[in-house]
Amino acid sequence: MNRGKFILALLSVIPLAALAKIKPNLFMRPDKGFKINAGEGRIHGHIKLKGVNANILDVKISGSDTDGHLAIFEQTSLSQGKGTPLHIHHLQDEIFYVLEGEYYFQMGDENFSLTKGDSIFLPRKVAHAWTQVSETGKMTVTMQPAGKLEDFFVTMAALDHEPTKEEINKMFADNDMQVVGPPLKIGE
Repeated sequence: MNRGKFILALLSVIPLAALAKIKPNLFMRPDKGFKINAGEGRIHGHIKLKGVNANILDVKISGSDTDGHLAIFEQTSLSQGKGTPLHIHHLQDEIFYVLEGEYYFQMGDENFSLTKGDSIFLPRKVAHAWTQVSETGKMTVTMQPAGKLEDFFVTMAALDHEPTKEEINKMFADNDMQVVGPPLKIGE
């Protein structure tokens, strides 16, 4: 090999070695833990939803905090008799833990009433919906992996109007979810 080709070959390897040291993801996990105070949202403040209900959502742990592995939200429920349409998360498992109030859930063909202290695990790819039974309520929602639910909530809150059914279906689809039926009615 002549000297010129050797130098060219050497120079072509140097950028590859530098790239190998760069992390493949855009988000870096924090170097230390953090505290989120009661009644506060970590990144977006209070997210005031429009559309499927008018509840308030606080991001407690963002997917950007965990390299997309986990997200935790706290929902303050202000929409008695309202909830989500029957839908599927294609890529995430979802866990609800009721802190206050009463909710009615559908998971597949089964229905469940949940009150303070109850939890429900909703596996990915299983149709589910929930409706708020009590006048007010509060629950934590855990997504694993985080997925795009945070983006969905931010998009829903940014609307300047009540979304149409078609807009809701598109927002669900844009965030890796699929609406497969109407909202759950209490006692169905």
